[in-house]
Amino acid sequence: MTPFKDMAKFLRECRVNKALTDRTIVYESHVRMFLKSVRYDEKEKMIYSAVQKKDENDQDVDIEVKFNVGNLRRVLELGDSDDDPTIVPERLCKGLWFRMGFTGHVNGKYLKSMFSKPYKFLVHCVVHALSHRKGAYDKTSDYIMNIITCLVLNNISQVLFDHNIRGEKYIMYPRFIKMLLGDQVTDHPKDPADVLNLCHMKSETLGRLGQI
Repeated sequence: MTPFKDMAKFLRECRVNKALTDRTIVYESHVRMFLKSVRYDEKEKMIYSAVQKKDENDQDVDIEVKFNVGNLRRVLELGDSDDDPTIVPERLCKGLWFRMGFTGHVNGKYLKSMFSKPYKFLVHCVVHALSHRKGAYDKTSDYIMNIITCLVLNNISQVLFDHNIRGEKYIMYPRFIKMLLGDQVTDHPKDPADVLNLCHMKSETLGRLGQI
């Protein structure tokens, strides 16, 4: 744990702490119901969907839910602003990577193993919790590095909304979906058999990172 101690402290105190660590219980049927009717309104910059719950007569009723980047910012407690820039010049991104101990070629692949150990931990957390990657977790894409740069310098809420939530990648973010739904629909039915099992970071993860 020693190589990651300072970075773990940074992540506990930084603006994405809740997005990385919140262990909201996710119910699969809630997420699937959201996915059935989800749509994005480009003009309003708003995501719309509908979920079901029981009324006072125990009948299923549809409830409209909608959220924008402001809702995402508030629910995840990201603490940034609409006025913060979201586009970071490439030279600033690359400068930050080298300050993070990046040892690869400036125009080559960005592999997690090419960063110094504390920053491997940072990249690992972002790739697993804030990206829509299904595999190949050592490879770090441009937009992941942009998220990391925005985490340090800019508007992380808008970047997450644009790259992750707004697109057709909702199913990769069941935890964020449930957090946003729970903010608007507080009396959703909760069946223990419906809980979606999510994998969280363990001490073994840090051990593997230390060996890279």
